[in-house]
Amino acid sequence: MEDQSLSHVHVHFANPASTVGLITRQIFATGFSFTVHGPDEFYDVRGQHLSKKIAGASFVLCIGLFARSQLMMLSPIHSWSKFEVVPLGIDLEVFSKPPFRPAAETFRILCVGRLVAAKGQQVLIAAVDRLVKAGEKVSLRFVGDGPDRTNLEHEVKLRGLGKHISFEGNINQDKIGQFYREADGFALASFAEGIPVVLMEAMAMEIPCVSTMVAGIPELIRDGIDGLLVMPSDDRALAETIGRLVNDVALRRRLGEAGRRRVMEKYDLDKNVERLVRLFRTRLGEDCGGTKITEDEIS
Repeated sequence: MEDQSLSHVHVHFANPASTVGLITRQIFATGFSFTVHGPDEFYDVRGQHLSKKIAGASFVLCIGLFARSQLMMLSPIHSWSKFEVVPLGIDLEVFSKPPFRPAAETFRILCVGRLVAAKGQQVLIAAVDRLVKAGEKVSLRFVGDGPDRTNLEHEVKLRGLGKHISFEGNINQDKIGQFYREADGFALASFAEGIPVVLMEAMAMEIPCVSTMVAGIPELIRDGIDGLLVMPSDDRALAETIGRLVNDVALRRRLGEAGRRRVMEKYDLDKNVERLVRLFRTRLGEDCGGTKITEDEIS
């Protein structure tokens, strides 16, 4: 930083990387800021030194209102002016809408994300089990990997759902589009989240989404408007809600179109990068460490 005449360090996560940023500030008197995504860091406030980081930061970026509310809870009111809400976003050209498929012999559900307990994938399996037993022709694809994969595969085998549920493993980002294009619906049964980018991606491709009323998800999906939301852990409600999509083509089309509009309005990457640049210029000044901040440098 000294070699390049840089005076401020911004860290994109509130994890140990931002602890290094805080130490850098304390030792070298640099500026320091960081971005909070949630929810993991909220479960280990002391271990992540969140209160110290808030106190030591010039400002803090929050990806949504839920993230900001958690920081408010951890800090005195005089620190609240540090918190800026700057949403994430996706490339709307990369995640463009495919042709609408009004009918299919099997309704294909997609779930993208790490295979971990917090994502509620066991609940999604239970919901699919209910749908299959009710005579619905559905399939579920898990895209991603993680420590809970063995448990999930065991549950699928135990329930006799091997013909209905598949595990695709980790997929490169340049290939994920094909999985989205083949999906009729997207489901995320999470117990805890920030604001999931995978939901933005699915919505941008006009895939109707079903998710849970937790943390920052309702900031992205308004129930019945941009998608459908259920309470976490309720596999019966999740099955019933997915079943509504299976049997209502008009609902799928309406929610899909509204979902893309929502992402275009609030989570367009280009617009939000421009917003981020303006914020850095305001907080740090037009000249940051001798170099103008550009959109490319931020992105």
